[in-house]
Amino acid sequence: MTTQEIVSKLWNLCNVLRDDGITYHQYVTELTYILFLKMAKETGAEKQIPEDYRWDKLAAKSGIELKRFYKELLTHLGENCTGRVREIYQGASTNIEEPKNLEKIIVTIDGLDWYSAREEGLGNLYEGLLEKNANEKKSGAGQYFTPRVLIDVMTMLVAPQPGERCNDPACGTFGFMIAAHRFVKEATDNFYDLDVDVADFERMEAFTGCELVHDTHRLALMNAMLHDIEGHITLGDTLSSAGQSMKDFDVVLTNPPFGTKKGGERATRDDFTFSTSNKQLNFLQHIYRSLKANGKARAAVVLPDNVLFADGDGEKIRVDLMEKCNLHTILRLPTGIFYAQGVKTNVLFFTRGKTDKGNTGEVWIYDLRTNMPSFGKTTPLKREHFDGFVAAYTAEDRRAVTDERWSVFTREQIEAKGNSLDLGLIRDDSVLDYNELPDPIASAEEAVADLEEAVDLLMSVVRELKSLQTPEVE
Repeated sequence: MTTQEIVSKLWNLCNVLRDDGITYHQYVTELTYILFLKMAKETGAEKQIPEDYRWDKLAAKSGIELKRFYKELLTHLGENCTGRVREIYQGASTNIEEPKNLEKIIVTIDGLDWYSAREEGLGNLYEGLLEKNANEKKSGAGQYFTPRVLIDVMTMLVAPQPGERCNDPACGTFGFMIAAHRFVKEATDNFYDLDVDVADFERMEAFTGCELVHDTHRLALMNAMLHDIEGHITLGDTLSSAGQSMKDFDVVLTNPPFGTKKGGERATRDDFTFSTSNKQLNFLQHIYRSLKANGKARAAVVLPDNVLFADGDGEKIRVDLMEKCNLHTILRLPTGIFYAQGVKTNVLFFTRGKTDKGNTGEVWIYDLRTNMPSFGKTTPLKREHFDGFVAAYTAEDRRAVTDERWSVFTREQIEAKGNSLDLGLIRDDSVLDYNELPDPIASAEEAVADLEEAVDLLMSVVRELKSLQTPEVE
């Protein structure tokens, strides 16, 4: 049985829980509690779990006794254990009311082909489950799940190296850090090419993150554990004072949440120079400030279009970014690749300078949006869609690249456009011919002239009618 088949089987169990009113997201969280115990057994990691609350004890029970024991297990592991176990189960509760449903889930999980799952990697199995949840529109999980192909391209181009500290300040289910870990692992023959101290650093410290939502934080912890990553994942708000200690990173990879803080609140960070309620602008401030000022620390960040052209504090933040960092590349992403179909997004690639002034000389922009397919379930985003961009990005001489989607703007040109970075989109022939667009001022003048002519005509008709009126006879 392949990992994909196991994921489908696990996902289909969600149908069992419909009568209990369980949402997709609740189901994945509930499944995490149960899968953790089974996977701990399969990987020989049960020593973290008290003997009385291990998988075999749970699987041996049924009916009302099973439901009672399961609730007791969740409470005990969340209150009396330590480390990852306590983090995953802290505050855990069950939404499953029907004991038969709980029993069916446990029996099904126990009967899966775990040998094949171990061979393909339990982490891959769990990631597959998270991806399934994200692709289900009703789950609403797409808001924290970035398409894996985009994660992999961003990670490959940023190229994390052994010994570097990597971070995602809005880590969701930890997908970016899993990819960064995998990149280093594959480049070092499963860490065998590294010294023991560096290999331990990769496992214990190199990959960290922060997540605001408690249930999503659990999924991130589970995902990290199954990929043998023990780096710290904070449960908290990066835009609060908790984020001030998150700094001195070599690599940041992230897709921060879009929108504004509730009620138009501003970030509670006294270290931000520019105060705004726009979350992604605040995340951008945090990210470039969190990089080491050594001329090597770098980031790739998914951000919506408004970050490129917002005025006021938006312009000031862009200028600050271009002063402190070399904003060398922007990728204009296609629409439809995130859960909100109309959201237009970009990836900003930048490197923190050694000084805080004059680090951006020019910005290269690749338009992967115009005249592209409408992506979704029927037309999924694939690695080959990024081939042109990757070739341009990695070219030894960027100016030698002959691709109409690839353009460059100097810092002076950007400044002349009011420091807007909403640039580099090519003409969309599928919509209209820009050369045929009418001049809006001339059009308005013609409309006024036509209206005046109509009024003159109407007035002449009124005068004519009055002249034909017959005087009243006394």
